[in-house]
Formats: sequence, structure tokens, C-alpha cells
Amino acid sequence: MSETTNNTNNNQNLALDDGRRVKVLSPGMMVFKRFIRNRLAIAGICILAFMFAFSFLGGIISPYRQDQVFYKYDYANKEYAGAVVNTEFRYLTRDGKELPATTRAKFTLAAKNGDPSFEAGGTTYSVVKVDEGFFRIGTSQQLGNVTALGKIVDVKPIGGATISDELKKEAIAAVQGGKNTFELDGVSYTLTAGKAKSYTLAGSEDIALASMLSFDAYSAEYAELVNNFDFRLLSETAMHAGETSFELDGVTYTLDIESETTATISVGEGDAKTPVANVSNVIVNPVNNGVFLPMDYKAAVTDAIAAHESSFEYVNAEGVTEKHTIQISVNNYVIYTEQKTMLIDMYAAPSGAHWLGTDDHGMDVMTRLMYGGRISLLMGFVVVFLELLIGIVIGGVSGYFGGWVDTLLMRFVDLFNSIPYYPMMIIAGALMDAFEVNPYTRIFMLMGIMGIMGWTGIARTVRGQILSLREQDFMVATEATGIRISRRIFRHLVPNVMPLLIVQATMSLGGIILTEATLSFLGLGIKYPLASWGTIINSASNIYVMSNFWFIWIPAGVLIVLTVLGFNFVGDGLRDAFDPKMKR
Repeated sequence: MSETTNNTNNNQNLALDDGRRVKVLSPGMMVFKRFIRNRLAIAGICILAFMFAFSFLGGIISPYRQDQVFYKYDYANKEYAGAVVNTEFRYLTRDGKELPATTRAKFTLAAKNGDPSFEAGGTTYSVVKVDEGFFRIGTSQQLGNVTALGKIVDVKPIGGATISDELKKEAIAAVQGGKNTFELDGVSYTLTAGKAKSYTLAGSEDIALASMLSFDAYSAEYAELVNNFDFRLLSETAMHAGETSFELDGVTYTLDIESETTATISVGEGDAKTPVANVSNVIVNPVNNGVFLPMDYKAAVTDAIAAHESSFEYVNAEGVTEKHTIQISVNNYVIYTEQKTMLIDMYAAPSGAHWLGTDDHGMDVMTRLMYGGRISLLMGFVVVFLELLIGIVIGGVSGYFGGWVDTLLMRFVDLFNSIPYYPMMIIAGALMDAFEVNPYTRIFMLMGIMGIMGWTGIARTVRGQILSLREQDFMVATEATGIRISRRIFRHLVPNVMPLLIVQATMSLGGIILTEATLSFLGLGIKYPLASWGTIINSASNIYVMSNFWFIWIPAGVLIVLTVLGFNFVGDGLRDAFDPKMKR
């Protein structure tokens, strides 16, 4: 009987106003159900989930650092050597002798004026011109006086000097022949004219050579020989005289003269002939001190310059033919050649190693996008939090108290609204550049500046809502129960405004990310080596990069667009979900 009764009761139709028919949902669950029915809102959630995973998890998974620079080996046209057509004297002194800079300056003046001697530092120096651009410099010692009376020439020593008969004969012959210099047994003598057909006889010992030519040894074993004083004196004297050989210490050297300023000195004959030195008025030196330039290379440079050629080919020690180019600037020449060198791998195309290629600093673009997303998203949330914090406090106090407090705080808001946003950001960026603020510190400073400059809209929203809520019954009840003012504002009023603030904050996140990207694009935001999506796009600020390297800027632009759309979709979904007039 009881079972039959229970079945009857279960089958009874419930009245429409029966409480058992009403399924009670919490306000939060109602908002959630409305939100998930919005397809655009769900799409926004999916987009943002991908962006957060890409930015915060991608950087952990990526095998590269955001500041890691990649290099490659390639051939580049680099400076290899320098050459100059010599227009100044080059000096070689005898062992144990010196020729100070002041003495060299006075010699240059004497050589220009054609003087046979000059004085410097209390010493008299003789100047013997062998040929144009080649002089012998010696120290002079007065030996005697020479007097000419008609055909009678008398030579008398002075100062205790000794004059041999042979020297007297040579001096007399020089006077009679009208010469002011002569040589005897390798020593140069000068006759300086005085008064009434009188001359001063002085002997000089060669201590230095002054030449416009450069001597380069063919190998290290001949370096000491080429720098030998007697070798240089005999070789260049023979060259200027047009002779084809000279002898030193029983060894005969041959001269292959190509021009007045170019020659090759060799030793031996026939197949055993070995080059010793190259003579030229062109000085060739390597750009890097550690590089040795073979003589055949220097000869090739000299020949190319003499022929006024802009390039030449050279076969190196490995038998490889190298092409060298010459650029001229006045008398200076710079020789370039393609050298295998390690270069920064800039603007590398997408590949297996770098899915989105490399940027202008040789860094992996995808890794930079991951780390840049962290900064862009983090900056958006921090700035919104600062704006909410300041706006809720100012707007809550202003809306609750009203009166002169409201007037004062709203004028303070108007003051902030009158400050131009972007000019202030430009000034702040310039100041941080001037003080060379650390890139990491710069991020937090930018967050603080953007948060302080953007809270006024939230403050006005909170004030307007609280003005309408403070007169309602539940606020009268809080006042009657003696709840303190701060609790009334932040515990009872502000929570009623939060749905609207959440929507506004969500919509603002996209705008803040765009603002950060704009500032970074203008060079006022994040600084190298840190990255944000704006700085990545900034690297494509010229038309050449934009038209040839799409992988530099298009991915960053797509990420910004998707992120902003995601926040906007979520904001629209929250706005509709919090609207009580929406259909369930």
C-alpha cells in the first residue's frame, strides 16, 4: 500500500510556483554560463592561452637565449694591406751611429737648397748627393786650409790634423777642376769656399743614407743583409748609376732594374739565381701586424700601382689564385681581398635551425618573439594593476565623500588628463637614454610611468558608479551598523563595481600592449638586448628590410594583432556576461 502511494506521489505534476521546480544558480555561475556560450569569448581565451604558453613556456623549451648571437663563416671583402708612394726620405744609419729628428729636419732643408754641409747640435754634417732622391750623410772634420794663387795651390793642415800627400794632390786637383767634393779611399771630402780664393778642407765619414726608395727582403734570412749599411750604399749607388751588378765582401749581386724606382737584387747566376731584395718607392705593409707579406706579393702590388690598375691577381703559397682590388686616396692605397672570416649571421632565412630566421643582430627571431611576449604581456598586466589600484582608491574616496573632496580629487584628475601622454613618454624615454638606465630597470620605470599616466579613466568610472550606489539601502544599513568608512568603500561599494572594472581592464590590456609596441617602435621603450614585440618590429623600420625579410616583422605583427583581438574578445564576452539583461 505504501509503495503504491509513493509511486503516485512521484507521478504527481508539480505546480508552476513550486520551489522544487526552481534550479537556483549562483551569480558567478550564471556569469560563467553566459560567458562560455559566447563563441568569440572562447576564441579569445584560446588565443590568450596560446600566447601565454608561447611566451612563458616557449622560452623554457627554446634551446637558445634571447641575446644569443649566431655566426657564420663566409667570404668578405676586407682590408688586407696598405700601400703608399713614398714622398719622404727614409733613413738608414751605420751601426753605432745616430741621426736625431732635428738633424734629419736640417738635412732635408740642406738637401732642398743644395748645401754641401749643415750644422746641427754642434756637429757639422756633410751632404753628398749621389742622385735625385739619394744622399749620403756624414760627419765633417776640418783638416786644413787650401789657398789658390793663380796656378799655385797650397794645402796647410789645421788643429793638429794630418794630411797625406795623396790627399793634398786630390784636394789641389779638385780646386783646379772647380769641384767642391771628392772621394779618396772611401772617405768623402768637401771644399768650402772662403774669401780670396781660399777653401776649408774637411773630411767626412758616412753615418747615414737618405733615400726615397724602400728595400724589402725576400725572406727572413736576407733581412740582416738588406739592412746592412754597405749593402744599401753599394746597391742603390749601382742602381742610380745604371749598373747591373755590384760586389760586397767577395759576393757579386746582380740588379734587374725595371724602372728608376723599381729593381730586384739577386745573388747567384742562372737557375741558382736567388732574389735577395726588392727595391721600390712604394711601401707595402699588412693591415694586421701578424700577417707576413711575401715579396712577390709586394712586387705584384707595386706593379699594379705603377700600371694604374684597380685590381690584380696573386697566386698564394697554396697555389690558390686570389683577386685583390685597389682603392686609391691621394698617395695612399688600400688593398682589399675576399677572406674567409666569421661574420654575424644577419637576416638568415628560415631554416631547421632557426624556424623564423635571424634578425639584424644575428639572433633567433622565434626565441626573441617568445621572450618579447613575456615583456609585452607582463607589462600589460602590471600597468593595468597599477591603474586599477590608483583609480579605485581615488574614485572610491571621491564618489563616497562627495562635496569638496569630490571636487578636489576630480580637479586632480583633470590635471592629469591635461598632460599630453606621448610627449611625456618621449621626454621620459630621452631622460632614460641620457642617464643610460639599465634595460631591466627601464622596464619597471616604463611600467610605473604608464600606470601613473593612465588611471584617470578608471577613477572616473569608479566615482560614477559609487555615486549611484552609496544612497541604496544596503549602504544605509552599513552606516546604521557603524561599519568604518574604509570598509564601507572597499568591502561593500567597490565589489559592486568590480564587474565593470574587470571588463574595462580586460579591454585596456590590448591598448597597453599596443602602446608599449608603439613606444618600442619609436625607440622609447624596451632597449637591447631585451626584446619586446615592438622592438622586434622596429628592426624592420626601413623599406629594404620590410620588402626582403618578411620573417623579421610579420610574425611580431601577427602576435600583437592576435593578442589584442584575444583581449578584446574576452572583454566583450565579460561585458555581455555581466549584463543581467542577457538571455540565459
